[in-house]
This record gives sequence, structure tokens and C-alpha cells, in this order.
Amino acid sequence: MQLKSAINNTLIQLKEILDQLTDSEYSKPSSVLFNASIGQHVRHVIELYECLYKGYETGSVNYEDRKRDERIENDKNFAVELMEMISRNLDKTNKDLLLHSCYNEMSDESIMVETNYHRELIYNLEHTVHHMALIRVGIREVSGINIPADFGVATSTVKYRKACAQ
Repeated sequence: MQLKSAINNTLIQLKEILDQLTDSEYSKPSSVLFNASIGQHVRHVIELYECLYKGYETGSVNYEDRKRDERIENDKNFAVELMEMISRNLDKTNKDLLLHSCYNEMSDESIMVETNYHRELIYNLEHTVHHMALIRVGIREVSGINIPADFGVATSTVKYRKACAQ
């Protein structure tokens, strides 16, 4: 499945960058990320996939109902293990799901939207790329590692850039 391959490739890119960071760089707050760390952004990405897997079993996805597990944001090896688990568990049959979300900070009342597993995988992929772009900015502040040109860049933008270069 093209979607599974795209997610796996994106997670591999992220893991390769994490492998180059020291533990302190991974967990160091970044002023350009409003004092969030690279690890906090990685945790956020991982936990959304975890919410999707939990929701797949129940038929109801709620991305706001996350653990916010500090171990993920402070232990990059644990984060990499979880990303590998995500990659291994992408092959699920598409099925209808309900997405719960609340956009009113004064209320706990959720709205429910019909969706499906594949659509939510697409959301998670795009969400991952978005956070990788933020991670890229944070890395420039906390580390001097080389970042690939396409890290945190949407596939459509990569294709566009290649077409313009020809």
C-alpha cells in the first residue's frame, strides 16, 4: 500500500535524525519551539498514532485523549522503539470510524465526524511531516547536525521542487 510505504519512509527519516541527536539535544527545550523540545514533538506524533490504534479497536478516535508520556519525550531510544511498532502495525483493514474532537475551550462537549482508518492514516502522515518541519527548526537551535533537504517537506512540495529544477 502506497500509504504504508509513505508513512514508513517518513518515520525512517525521523529515526535517522534522532539517531544523530544526543539525549540532551533530544530533550532540550527550544526557544524557537516555544520551549518545547524535539522529544515533545516526537511524543506528540507517536501518541496520535497510538490514539488511532486504540480508536481502531473501539471504532472511536479521540486525539485529545493522549497519555502525554514523558518517557517518550525524554528517552529517544524508547521513542524509536515506538515508531518501529507503528511501522509494524499499519496493515489494518480500512473501516469506518468516528472522530471525536472538541474545539471549544469552555466546554467538554465533543463533535463527532465520520471518518475511516485510511483517512486518519493520511492525517497522521501529514501531521508527522508538519511536526518534522518544526523539529527541523528546533534542531537548528539545539544541534549542528546536517538535516536532509527534504526532511519535514511534503511530498507534493518535493515533487514540485524537482519539476522546477528540470
